[in-house]
Amino acid sequence: MTAVDADTARKRAAFRQLHAQGCFVLPNPWDVGSARYLQRQGFQALATTSAGCAWSEGRPDGAVSLEATLEHLRLMAGATSLPLNADFGDGFGATPDAVGEAVTAALGTGIAALSIEDASSVAGAPLRPLEEAVQRLAAARAAIDRAGADVLLVGRAENYFVGVHDLEDTLQRLRAYAAAGADVLYAPGITTREQIRAVVSAAGSTPVNLLVGGPTPLTLQEIAELGVRRVSLGGALARAAWGGLMQATDPIMRDGRFDGLEQAASGAELNALFGGAP
Repeated sequence: MTAVDADTARKRAAFRQLHAQGCFVLPNPWDVGSARYLQRQGFQALATTSAGCAWSEGRPDGAVSLEATLEHLRLMAGATSLPLNADFGDGFGATPDAVGEAVTAALGTGIAALSIEDASSVAGAPLRPLEEAVQRLAAARAAIDRAGADVLLVGRAENYFVGVHDLEDTLQRLRAYAAAGADVLYAPGITTREQIRAVVSAAGSTPVNLLVGGPTPLTLQEIAELGVRRVSLGGALARAAWGGLMQATDPIMRDGRFDGLEQAASGAELNALFGGAP
């Protein structure tokens, strides 16, 4: 069993309690400043975004090393007093044992939860075979249990995210991940009421995460009424920030005009935001 400090233990217990009932929004900051801003906004927990982290380093999603990811998690977990859910990609291992080793390393960063996805990054076969995906998730579960860490494990079925729009396969995967020890189930890319209801039904008593990566006709209340426990935003906030940069600079280069700076936050406001304690 690995000893944890009192603050990390508090965060982990608080995060587990958030999943007990109701529905909460889990926004995804990409750096310390965005994390602290979201805490000031009143959110109860945060999640990292592998895409947002990669873009901030001038890399595509998936191109950040395990070592760099661990450092990012340490930085983000220490940035605020809120629990942090780690976007941990496919587990950073070629084998289940390697996934377990990577997860063990991640547990020392102060995170409260960690997700493992089943995408393969292989052209023509974008999802790992179910048996392999289950083995990798089970290795993550075993690593958490060996450490005695009160860290939630999130099992992700990436079907709709990688273009495999097969609801039955998605549900089969989610059930298998729950059986392998996932505490939360996540099928990024589902959008309709019917898809959400099917995932919630298949999950049973296991909490479900819904990705809202763009405008949706569903309100947070309607999502909660469908049985979803938490709503994450993925890379959407980072994309919104990048969109602001593009909208500010494109007119300068295209027309020599500076109209795009109109929506910029004031320096005084930002200094006031970051002038106090996190």
